[in-house]
Amino acid sequence: MNMDILGFFQDHMEALPLYEAFEENLLQTVENVHIKVQKSQISFYNRHLFACVSFLQVRKKKACPLRFLVITLGLDHPLSSPRVDAATSPYPGRWTHHILISDMSEIDEELISWVKEAALFSDSK
Repeated sequence: MNMDILGFFQDHMEALPLYEAFEENLLQTVENVHIKVQKSQISFYNRHLFACVSFLQVRKKKACPLRFLVITLGLDHPLSSPRVDAATSPYPGRWTHHILISDMSEIDEELISWVKEAALFSDSK
């Protein structure tokens, strides 16, 4: 495990297994991924940023589970799913989606298909 990633999870060690499962699935699905650990997020790039993991507050604190991650994806269209906690269009033709996950079962085919779609969208830019 990368020491920068461990440092990112220093105050959120309970979420580290979620991250490890997400990263493993992402790397099995998307080729040529570069991972950049920053203070507030872990970013995933191919040619451009296509996904990131953070602890962004997308729900009221009372509605947040103790263990969670927020997966952020960029797509060319809005996702219509109850799993999406927030979606914004920062500019025409781009939608940013925030998806809170708190259980391993949420790292499923649907989520990974969105990640793959985000990677393809990013790579086409």
